[in-house]
Amino acid sequence: MRVALGVSYNGQAYSGWQSQPSGHTVQDHLEAALGRFATHKVATICAGRTDAGVHGLMQVVHFDTELQRAPFSWVRGTNTFLPADIAVQWAQYVPDAFHSRACAVARRYAYVLLQSPVRPSVDAGRVGWVFHALDEDAMQAAVQHLLGEHDFTSFRASACQAKSPVKTLERISITRRSPPPGESAGSHGCVPCYWRFEFQGNAFLHHMIRNIMGCIVAIGQGLYPPGWMRQVLEARSRDAAAPTFSPDGLYFQGPVYAAEWGLPTRTAAYDWLP
Repeated sequence: MRVALGVSYNGQAYSGWQSQPSGHTVQDHLEAALGRFATHKVATICAGRTDAGVHGLMQVVHFDTELQRAPFSWVRGTNTFLPADIAVQWAQYVPDAFHSRACAVARRYAYVLLQSPVRPSVDAGRVGWVFHALDEDAMQAAVQHLLGEHDFTSFRASACQAKSPVKTLERISITRRSPPPGESAGSHGCVPCYWRFEFQGNAFLHHMIRNIMGCIVAIGQGLYPPGWMRQVLEARSRDAAAPTFSPDGLYFQGPVYAAEWGLPTRTAAYDWLP
């Protein structure tokens, strides 16, 4: 039988999703917990790998097993053996034709950014950080150049293993959680607030979101005009773009599947983000 799981995790303590010899990845911990519960070795396939420090709100994985248990038993049983910062949110039996990666029609990411003259504290590792005020109009204008199908080589890490740099970005949204009325920027000129950037596309290259974020922030700070984003895109060279931005505020929101699979579209983990 094939089982699909929705998994959330805080990526701060891990070397990314994909299994490594060190055994200190999210996949390694999940497979070890599944193996203890199922009493046999379990190999998982995920919808989208995440880098070290990147979080998951609803990573979807699938695996095959002969063990028959109620779906929620897979949730509670596996979570018994997982560390506190990784949790299975749901489990569901799926047809053998289901493949967590190949059946995904889109993937979603969110980046949460703290704008403040003071570095993060209680949310350290969970948000990116800038200490200069950002220009929302400039950032909104810049991301329009990225929508649609493009060659995203300029935003691709050198270690990327994707067969093609051509991807389609379907949606980019930028929202700001406004500060309380009357909040003053003071002498530093930066009113503390949170920004949320959301991306949806058919697939993403290695470091693609973090490299795009580096360019968005540079434009938001006034270092480049919005049209610079088009120049970076058309250059098809990683050297043309800004440095890779921090992984701290990046969240894999999960894949999008056709309704026919009947899988959940969100978890409770979505609701606490700024």
